[in-house]
Amino acid sequence: MSHPSFQVIRDEHQALAAMLSSISMLLSEHRRKGVPPPFAVLRAMLFYIDEYPERLHHRKETELLFPAIRHRTDQAAEALDKLDRDHARGEQAIRDLEHALTAYEMMGDSRAQDFATAVDRYLEFYRAHMRLEEDVIMPLALEVLQEEDWKQLDAAFAENRDPLTGHKPEAEYEKLFSFIVNHAPAPIGLGAPL
Repeated sequence: MSHPSFQVIRDEHQALAAMLSSISMLLSEHRRKGVPPPFAVLRAMLFYIDEYPERLHHRKETELLFPAIRHRTDQAAEALDKLDRDHARGEQAIRDLEHALTAYEMMGDSRAQDFATAVDRYLEFYRAHMRLEEDVIMPLALEVLQEEDWKQLDAAFAENRDPLTGHKPEAEYEKLFSFIVNHAPAPIGLGAPL
């Protein structure tokens, strides 16, 4: 049987992966050209990560998905503990990245490498995080969760759908998503090719 929440999680992971790839490509290309990146675009992209994956997506996983799995089995307890720790650290990690971006923008090239290193660490961290969820936790969820669990998850994950997965943004986010789509490079946006 198909579970809408399962597809939402996968779609939102793909949107985050695309956003992270776009940030990395944007930085690499501007380093290659020897010019600063478009700071406003990077700020918007990091703000998106804070608003959607960090505050909405991860909260639903930590508060609903992981406890449902724990209720049905003690398998993967270590993996679930790690993912919960990752989620707890996530908001601070994005704040640190935003701070590094501001330092780069305000202090100039002397902070460029610090920002690039912070981005690389963040990319590595979140790619590993999503792999663990998709390779271990989601197959386990499909195996152990029951229909009543999926009904609750499906309802929760249907709320606050990520506009980068093809859904219309809520009114307060329309400007942000329009800006990202129009200014960020592919794979996330339609901005000028790098």
